[in-house]
Amino acid sequence: MVETLKPATTEQVIEAVTWATGEETPVEILGTGTKRGFGHPMGDGNRTISHAVDLSGLRGITLYEPEELVLSAWAGTPLAEIEAAVAEKGQMLAFEPPHLARLYGNDGGTVGGMIACNLAGPRRAKAGAARDHILGIEAVTGRGEVVKSGGRVVKNVTGYDLSKLLTGSFGTLAALTQITIKVLPAAETEETILVSGLSDADAVILMTAALNSSNEVAGAAHLPAGAADASGPVTALRIEGFAPSVEARARSVRDMADGTGTVSSLDRDTSKAFWLTVRDAEPFVGSTAPLWRLSVTPTSAPVIVAAITGEVPGTVIYDWAGGLIWYQSDADDAGGAAVRAAVAAHGGGHATLVRAPDALRRTVDVFQPQPAPLAALSQRVKESFDPRHILNPGRMYGGS
Repeated sequence: MVETLKPATTEQVIEAVTWATGEETPVEILGTGTKRGFGHPMGDGNRTISHAVDLSGLRGITLYEPEELVLSAWAGTPLAEIEAAVAEKGQMLAFEPPHLARLYGNDGGTVGGMIACNLAGPRRAKAGAARDHILGIEAVTGRGEVVKSGGRVVKNVTGYDLSKLLTGSFGTLAALTQITIKVLPAAETEETILVSGLSDADAVILMTAALNSSNEVAGAAHLPAGAADASGPVTALRIEGFAPSVEARARSVRDMADGTGTVSSLDRDTSKAFWLTVRDAEPFVGSTAPLWRLSVTPTSAPVIVAAITGEVPGTVIYDWAGGLIWYQSDADDAGGAAVRAAVAAHGGGHATLVRAPDALRRTVDVFQPQPAPLAALSQRVKESFDPRHILNPGRMYGGS
């Protein structure tokens, strides 16, 4: 049985981690635990997890200055609470963090979990990743030490950009306690241009052209036949901004798409609903089938998908103009060999097994295998932050 420690202050987090370090007891670092299925199951070697440090008690927005486009919050603050607060002021998290909890049969999620997993949604191709919007971070390392970076207090560990280093580390380096993040004004309106009937290759050509145009496309996704409720493939291009500008840019995008397929549009409300579906990978919710998230060169995406599905059938969605591929495998073993081989053979990239049964996640590489020099560097960073290997051991790579 796992005993849960629930600190309510940074000092109590330090106390919990210091105790775990002294006892050499590995602990699970979590917020609300909605994404426990993301990564390897906890534990490494013969060590099992007997304690968890639940950070959901570190909750609340501590600073919000809309005029300065800055917000600070405890790491356990629900992401939905932060999104509601900034929306009330006509602002947004520009990188559009996805709510992936429902992929695991859960609901919710915290800002700390979002940063720990470095999650970004359809606007990623235009606005950047989560780590690009962090202004400051506070965390407790596996040594029981507080580290701070950016924000209103700067105290960097020599040689590290802490905000970027800890973002996407899945709690294996430090327990996040406070986060300061940049917010931006929300668009006045939006319109999505839909193009029906395109092949995957033609859709990627159109999406790439649209993103490279002067039309400031804020979302480019392709749902092949079988991935959506529509009877055939649908390609979507989102335009955001002030109404007159959206109207003019949407007209330009429709002209680009003219002659490639059947062109239609989604108004503001319907467009928002559509992109929430893409953002949260809704077509894969309700299933327990293995689900991959591939980050690749967009122009290689159709070839990679063809190579994978030629060996192991499955369902696919393209986001980021093809730079992101969601692939739900029909194979019980997740088709890992086909996925890794296809990515390696066609330009490289990263393939992450986002969802699979515990038994499978214990035996396969959930994250993209690291080249030896990078793996050695990762281990040195781990030793620097968590020399006893007590924080989320094995969550990402062996011994980390």
